Amino acid sequence: MTEADAVVQQLTSILGEHGVLHRREDLLAYECDAYTVTKGMPRAVVFPETTRHVAEVVRLLHKQKIPFIPRGAGTGLSGGATPRGGEVIISLARMNRLLEVDIPNRRAVVQPGYVNLHLTQAVQGDGFYYAPDPSSQQACTIGGNVGENAGGAHCLKYGVTTNHVLGLEMVLPDGEIVRLGGLLEEPGLDLTGLVTGSEGTLGIVTEITVRLMKQPEGVQTVLALFDRIEDASAAVSEIIASGILPAALEMMDTLAIEGVERGTFPVGYPEGLGAVLIAEVDGVAAGLADQIKRIVDVCQHHHVREVRTAASEEERKSWWANRKTAFGAIGTLAPDYLVQDGVIPRTRLPEVLAKIAEIGREKGVRIANVFHAGDGNLHPLILFDSKVPGKQERAVAAGSAILKVCTEVGGSITGEHGVGLEKQEEMRFLFTEEELSVMTEVRSVFNPHGLCNPGKMFPSPAKCGEVKRSARLEPVRSST
Repeated sequence: MTEADAVVQQLTSILGEHGVLHRREDLLAYECDAYTVTKGMPRAVVFPETTRHVAEVVRLLHKQKIPFIPRGAGTGLSGGATPRGGEVIISLARMNRLLEVDIPNRRAVVQPGYVNLHLTQAVQGDGFYYAPDPSSQQACTIGGNVGENAGGAHCLKYGVTTNHVLGLEMVLPDGEIVRLGGLLEEPGLDLTGLVTGSEGTLGIVTEITVRLMKQPEGVQTVLALFDRIEDASAAVSEIIASGILPAALEMMDTLAIEGVERGTFPVGYPEGLGAVLIAEVDGVAAGLADQIKRIVDVCQHHHVREVRTAASEEERKSWWANRKTAFGAIGTLAPDYLVQDGVIPRTRLPEVLAKIAEIGREKGVRIANVFHAGDGNLHPLILFDSKVPGKQERAVAAGSAILKVCTEVGGSITGEHGVGLEKQEEMRFLFTEEELSVMTEVRSVFNPHGLCNPGKMFPSPAKCGEVKRSARLEPVRSST
C-alpha cells in the first residue's frame, strides 16, 4: 500500500466511504475556487459532518504533517481554497445546519456550510434578517464569509461579516477544539475578530454565532442613469457629504451595463449609458421620503439623464437581481475574466476610474467596473480569452496595476474577496517586510507548522521565516 492509499484508508475509517474523494476524476472539481488562473490537485477531499469529525481528521493530518485546506462553497475569488498540490481539502459543505435561533437575544448559531441567504429566509418570518449580503449569497456559505470577511452591497451602512460575528467554535491546526467569543462581550484580545478574515490560515471554523438585525420599517430605492460616469461619481460623494447614510450605493459602468443587459435579469437600460447608480435608504418609514428627495436633487444637480424611485417591491427586486448577478453576466462578454477587489477613498473615484481605463488600454484588455461606490470598494472585471497566448498574463498584470493605483491614492488591495493566492505579492504595496513578519508570527501562534491552508496571503519571502516559536493558546479555552 502506498502512502497516499494509507492516508485515504485512514480518512475513510473516520468518515466512511461516502465522506472521502480520492480518484483523480473526482478531485478535478476541487483544483480551484472561483479564481481560475491558478489550479492544483489535492491529495483527497473529505466531507466531515460534525466538529468531532473535523478534529479527528485534523489530528490525523497534523500527526503525519500533511497540509490541509478548509473549503466552503468554492465561490471565493482570490484562490483562498485552491490547492497548490498534495493538500487534503476539508469541505464543510455537509456541515450545513442552522443550530439555533435566539430571537430575544437577536442571534443565531450556524454550521460553516450554512448558505448565507438561507439564514435571512429562516428568520424573516420573525421580522429579522442577516445583514451581510455578498452577491453570491444564494450559494456562498457563512463559514466562507467568515474566512474572507465578506461584505456586500449593504455594508456601507451595516458593515462586513466581522461586525456581525459574535462567537466561533474552531478546530486548531493540531486538532484541538476551542471557542472564541460568545453572546456576551468579554475583556481581552478580540480573537474572534482576528480569526474573521484570516482566510482559513488559523484553523477551521466549525460553528458560528451571528448577530441578527431587525428588518427596517421601510425601504426605498432610487435608480439614476447617467451619461458620464464622472457625474455619477460626483453624485455619490455629494450624497454622503450631505449627511445621508444610504444602506447601499452601487454603480456599474458602460461595459458592465452591457453585460447585465445580456444576462439573466435585464431591466431594459437604454444603450449608451455612462453609469447606473442604485441608491437605497432604509429605517423609520416617516423619514425616508425626505432622504429620497435629497438624493434625487443631488443626482439632478449632477446632470442625471433619468432618476426615479422604485414604484413597487417587484421593481426594486428586479434592479437588485440585475446588479447582484453582474459577475456571472459578464461571462456573456468574454470567455474568461478576473475580478479585482481594490478599495479607494470615494472622493478619488473619477481619477481612479480614468486610470483603470488607461491600464486597460495599455494591457490590451477590456475592463468592466461594478462597485460598491459608497464605501469605495471597486470590482473591476478584466475580460480576456485564456485560449489566446499572453491574454491571461496581461489580465493578471492589469489587475496588479489596478491594485497599485488603489494603494497610491490611500486605499487597499482588498475589501472583501481576500488575498489568497491572487494578491500575495501585492501585499507589499501596503506593508513593509517588518509588518509582514509580525503578521506571520501571529499566524504561527495558531498554525506553527504551516499545515493549515499553507502558502496563502503572504508573499514568498515572508513565508520562509514564519515559524520562530510555538505559542500555546491558553487564553482562548473558554466555554462562553
